[in-house]
Formats: sequence, C-alpha cells, structure tokens
Amino acid sequence: MNAHSPAPSILDSAGVSPERAREILGDALQGADDGELFVERSESESFLFDDGRLKSAAYDSSEGFGLRVVAGETAGYSHSSEISEASIRRAAASASLAKRGYDGISGSDEAPRATNTKLYGEDDPTASPAFSEKVALLQEIDAWCRARDPRVVQVMASMSGERRTVEILRADGRLIRDVRPLSRINVQVTVEKDGRRENGFTGAGGRAGFENWISAANWQEQAEEALRQALMNLDAVPCPAGEMDVVLGAGWNGILLHEAVGHGLEGDFNRKGTSAFAGRIGEQVAARGVTVFDDGSLPGRRGSLTVDDEGTPTERTVLIEDGILVGYMHDRMSARLMGMKAGGNGRRQSYAHMPMPRMTNTGMDNGTTNTPRSEMIEATKRGLYCANFGGGQVDITNGKFVFQCTEAYLIEDGKITSPVKGATLIGDGPSALTRITMIGNDFGFDPGVGVCGKSGQSVPVGVGQPSLKITGLTVGGTSV
Repeated sequence: MNAHSPAPSILDSAGVSPERAREILGDALQGADDGELFVERSESESFLFDDGRLKSAAYDSSEGFGLRVVAGETAGYSHSSEISEASIRRAAASASLAKRGYDGISGSDEAPRATNTKLYGEDDPTASPAFSEKVALLQEIDAWCRARDPRVVQVMASMSGERRTVEILRADGRLIRDVRPLSRINVQVTVEKDGRRENGFTGAGGRAGFENWISAANWQEQAEEALRQALMNLDAVPCPAGEMDVVLGAGWNGILLHEAVGHGLEGDFNRKGTSAFAGRIGEQVAARGVTVFDDGSLPGRRGSLTVDDEGTPTERTVLIEDGILVGYMHDRMSARLMGMKAGGNGRRQSYAHMPMPRMTNTGMDNGTTNTPRSEMIEATKRGLYCANFGGGQVDITNGKFVFQCTEAYLIEDGKITSPVKGATLIGDGPSALTRITMIGNDFGFDPGVGVCGKSGQSVPVGVGQPSLKITGLTVGGTSV
C-alpha cells in the first residue's frame, strides 16, 4: 500500500485562506437553505494494450471548485478550474442569485453529522507500480492469453487508476476531507473458429491501489474467465424468442436491479412524481422475500464513499423490505423537500457538476428460503439461465427495460443445455419484482466494474444479488 502522509488542504496549497473561504461561503448562504464549497484535486492515468502493442497511455491532472447555494427548490451553482479567493468570490456572487425573491428561512439546514470512519486508504494508483511495470504487465497478459489457446486472435488488456482528493466546506465552518483511490483492470479476449469470432470480457477493481488485482493469481483468473466466455460463445446457438422463466446468476447480474429498479428509487424522481415508485411508500411493490438496499459504507467497494459529495457519511439504506417499499435514496435537497433523512447519496461526477441523488452499492439480499441455484434450474421446464449481462436501457417513468445477455444458456426439462447467442430480456422493473419466485443463498457483489450514468454525469457504482428465478419474462432472440 502506498499511503501518503497528511497533506495540507487544497485551499491552503492554492494560496486561499480557509478562513476567508468560510467568510465568503457564509455570506453566500445567508438566508439560503443549504449549500457548500466543494474543492477537488485529481490525478488519473490509463493504459490500453491492444493488438499486441501499447495503443494508448494517458495521464491527466485537474483541480477546481464548485460553490452551490440552495434556496427552496432552486439551486445556484458556479464552478471554476482556478482556485483563488477572487474566483470563489465571483462564484459566490453568481450562485447567490438562487436566493433572489426567496424568503423561506433565515439560515442553512442542519449540517451533516461528523464521522471518524475511513472506508479505504489513501493509496495512489498512479504512483505504483511504475509506468514501465504497468506496460510490462499488460504485455504479459496479452502473451499469456495467446499461449492458452490457438483460437485466440485478439487480446485487449487495460488498466485505469485515479486518486481524487475532495474537500467540502460546510456552512457550519467544517472542512471535510476525503481521499478516494480507484483502480481497475480489464481483459477482453477474441477467439476465432471456422471464420466465426466471439468475445469474452472480465474486469475487477475497487477503492485501493493496483496491488489488489495485479498479482499473477488474480489477473490469470480474470484472463482465464474471459477466455472461457469467448470459447463458450463459439458454440452458442441462436436464442429462441418468447415468454420464459429466467434464472439469473449472482453478482454482476444485479445491474438489472440497478437499472430497472434502483434509478426509480432515487429521491429526485420520486419528489417530482416521475418514477413508477412515486408515492408508494408502504405498498407491496415486490414479491415477499425481496429486500433491496443501497450501501455506500462497505469498505473498499467501488461504489463506496466515506462521505458523499455533500459531506454526509454514507450508510446502508433499506429501500424494499420483504417486498414492501420503505424508502428512497436522498441527497440533502430531496431529503429536506420530502421530509426525510439524507443517507449519503448526494453524488457528483466532479467539481464541475452539482450533486444529485445517486446509487452507491445497490443489491438484493439473500432470500429467506435460501434456494440453491441448482434447484431453480431443476424447477424450470423451459427457460433461460443468464450468467452474465452486458448493457441495457431503462425508462425511469415506467421501469421498462431491455438487457443483453453476454452469457446465457437454455434450460430444458430442468437442465442447462445449449449456450445461446443474442438473448435479450424485456420487461419492466416493478412487474419483474413481483415475478420473483425463488431467491438464492449465494449473494455476491460484482467484481468492481460498474459505472452509472444519470443526467450527463458518470460515477462508479457497485451492484449485487443472489441467484434469482423470475417467471414470465419476455426473451428476445436473434439469428446467427
């Protein structure tokens, strides 16, 4: 681990007195409901080894701040890549326009609670291993994959890492600091047989340095899995279309839950009444046994944060409990306007963006019956076993989704038979939740590759679930 010794604040190192910044922010927030000064410094790098050579290597560093003033349902926001007293003062004047004509209250909301918790170290993935070692590792992955099977015709291996330091100055004068490492390694293998080409992909990462994922045992396991998927797809037959029972594998398949249900449980969509779950607290929205949560407080997970981008410590928020809708995910604004508690879900892509309610690590707990996946398959006369998902789309207003399966198999008479290609799952989140008939005992999170987009902002997330059986989903097929 390459932990750094305590560093001076970003404001100090930029020549800005934290005391003066507090005064400027205090003036801007006078008569407002909420707001903060968000300061950020980040370093990131990425490497791509493709087609037997290093195709790209990039390094980037940036810093800046954003100042927000919230008055009622209006938020004023101004940001700059120049951290100086003059630019902060200009930003405060601009963001303060949100208060124009507002006479709701005379002071800011109660500040977020303090915490001494740290969910990750201050590792710097850009500093270790050295540049040459990273390139050599990617070259080794490429050579190892090609040597494993003569059908391998293409290997793409990549690494990306960042170290982001954020400081959040609150209205009460507290300066909250969080150093956030993030690293990831990906392997994609292409195989060919009789003129047919297929791919397999794996990735792994989290909030730590690269050392957690670049041991020979770890990257070889990833590469072997990517190769296995690719070879499986060589034998895949066209997926039949129609209504089927579907068994989902554990872990990454939680992305369906994230997209089809998770976004619909974010506070802003429900406050505005645009979610399929709006106004349904206390109602049964899923089958009994279904418990869905969001938890940003899991050590080292990709979607975890010691504090969110408003300074609120993250926590476990239960959203659906035993099939009953019990809560939403909130940032400070949606919590205040809905009379609920902020749970650490205020997130932003960078200092150039305002925070909004976002997921962190979202999942479904093991079921009370703890049904093994083998029993789900044995209980299925005709259906589809989806081991891995690719991309998908969802409409937040009604929960309708379409997901592509990257690894799927037919289930016939209670047994897994042929691998299939081109399978898509079509349905809607609220309905799919009520069609869950079996919940497994094999809960797992994804390996650390999730990226979530919303309103033009991307943030790292985690997803997880046990194996599930869902009855009567529409399966779309294809022809080869």
